[in-house]
Amino acid sequence: MLGTLKAIVKINENLTYNLLNTHIMDKNTICVHSGTFIDSEMKGRTTPIYPSTSYAYLDMEHKRYPRYFNIPNQGAVVKKVAQLEGAETGVLFGSGMAAISTAMLSQVKQGDHVILQKELYGGTIAFVQSELPRCGVEYTFTEGMEVADFEAAIRPNTRLIHIETPSNPLLTLVDIEAIAQLAKDHGITTMIDNTFASPINQQPHRLGIDIVVHSATKYLGGHSDICAGIALCSEQKAEAIHLSAKNFGGSINAQSASLLERSLKTLNLRVQQQNHNAQYLAEALEAHEMIQHVYYPGLASHPQHELAKKQMQGFGGMLTFELAQGIDNQAYQEALKLVAPSMSLGGVESTVCSPALTSHAAIDEATRQAMGISHQMLRFSVGIEDAPDLLADLNQAFQMVVMAHA
Repeated sequence: MLGTLKAIVKINENLTYNLLNTHIMDKNTICVHSGTFIDSEMKGRTTPIYPSTSYAYLDMEHKRYPRYFNIPNQGAVVKKVAQLEGAETGVLFGSGMAAISTAMLSQVKQGDHVILQKELYGGTIAFVQSELPRCGVEYTFTEGMEVADFEAAIRPNTRLIHIETPSNPLLTLVDIEAIAQLAKDHGITTMIDNTFASPINQQPHRLGIDIVVHSATKYLGGHSDICAGIALCSEQKAEAIHLSAKNFGGSINAQSASLLERSLKTLNLRVQQQNHNAQYLAEALEAHEMIQHVYYPGLASHPQHELAKKQMQGFGGMLTFELAQGIDNQAYQEALKLVAPSMSLGGVESTVCSPALTSHAAIDEATRQAMGISHQMLRFSVGIEDAPDLLADLNQAFQMVVMAHA
């Protein structure tokens, strides 16, 4: 009888292992269960924190060290996000820019050429403009966001195409599958910043992109208390990223990785609520007399709404709007009560910021204007609060500004 029970337990363990290593689970289940490092001694339900920076090495298959990106807390996060993205593996970093810069530099060398889309996060643009020339790597920003614009930029020495969709802060889309196919036809590696969408709303790796990066500080962390980044890809690509990562040293500590794993368990729940709230607010703001324009892929008026429906499962918690002329940008932000003027994005709380003064402040004014980033523009990171309460706050701020100038 005891032998039979042991056999049943062993079968159940194997079934659980197989379940967690296939793609048949839904997102909530993946968020909660995938990647958890089993506490074999105390049988705890969460991954223990391994803060040690010194590990035994004699007779050990792997030499563990935080800067080698291979401690259990780092690995648990990678497995969870990789399963959400449909990737084999990845590397967890101490910031989003560490993930972007390391992944990019791991794929190119002196004499190579990189293509980047016209609209990108300001930190990425600043990195490319300041660091790639130091490495002898050429780069080209596309003239537009269509596939033809990328094809026109290809050179014989092009080795990497980097995209970001939806883009920061205009929420312009790029056809992920078409770009992936174009790159494959020319033997070019592809990389995408998937931060705005999150793996809940979009899985570019399943559409053919080689390397998917996130600023995990944003939606993956979701509580405005973690700074992290991650790159997801195949085992082969990860090997190159890992080698560069060890040299650059952009590792993350066990405590932050543990907080990130905790946050990921509610990722799907949070993002679904943010999707709902953003759609509600985008539709309300589009009809508002004090708003010039609303940028949100979930609106039928968005020029790429059909593409959004094709490659996204949700339209995201980010929207951008332009205040009508005559409304003071700073005064409006100061009049908000619930929505906080704050840098960064993706938290459970709603925040708003001026891209010209935050995410794209490192870019010169002429470049910002060419990108369509005006001083009347506000980027809105929609949280999980009740949407009518958020709309009431936006409206009362308009009233305050109008009254102050009456």
